[in-house]
Amino acid sequence: MTDRLQGKVAIITGGVAGIGLGIAECYVREGAKVVLTANHNVTAGAAAVEKFGEDTALFVQQDVASAADWDKVIDATIEKFGKLDILVNNAGIGGKGGAIEDESLENWQQIVDVNLTGNFLGVKAGINAMKKYSDAKGSIINVSSVAGLVGLPFGVDYSATKGGTRLLTHAAAVQLARRGVKIRVNSVHPGWIDTAIVPDEYKKQIIPTIPLGYMGEPHDIGEICVYLGSDESKYATGAEFVVDGGIRA
Repeated sequence: MTDRLQGKVAIITGGVAGIGLGIAECYVREGAKVVLTANHNVTAGAAAVEKFGEDTALFVQQDVASAADWDKVIDATIEKFGKLDILVNNAGIGGKGGAIEDESLENWQQIVDVNLTGNFLGVKAGINAMKKYSDAKGSIINVSSVAGLVGLPFGVDYSATKGGTRLLTHAAAVQLARRGVKIRVNSVHPGWIDTAIVPDEYKKQIIPTIPLGYMGEPHDIGEICVYLGSDESKYATGAEFVVDGGIRA
């Protein structure tokens, strides 16, 4: 199936590698124009634009925890494509994985800044851009995690931010709907996805815990994001979409 996102413009943070690139590939296949951001992976950003074509894709370097950088991304999106229909808040970082009593405030603040404050700033910037340039219509997709549904003992800081993203999604969706603003907000909760972030030596331990018996692929998340970005999901808002091979079943 193609053209499900024909004519739509999407921003995908963390969109040049892993899950973000998988989402971008699905979006471009379905006819969307994409603005991809990353803070450090500039080389991959240039490669993605070359792959998709300059008429279809734009890369902007961005720190999602910076309000000024969100202004920069929105301005670049409007200058290039003229509107914003979809925002995918995908950028995120993992925690250190240590005991909570040993965690420094500095480490805690860093993951909160990127994973939660970055999503808040994205939701805020996305709504304002959609109201100004897209007739106050659109779809915001927050990539959370199964760690936003159940606490991970090896990721207290990460779970806290992903749980915060889950409820940020709920509250923003309800507030917009009750104000009559036709911008939908939903969250996606990936399980174990086979990306470079997961070390090979851990995979043998992880796979037996997955009911389907294998790790997901970035496109598995991309496909649910296609649905949420398309008009097919017009009645879905404030919802959680779990894509985890059955772990939470």
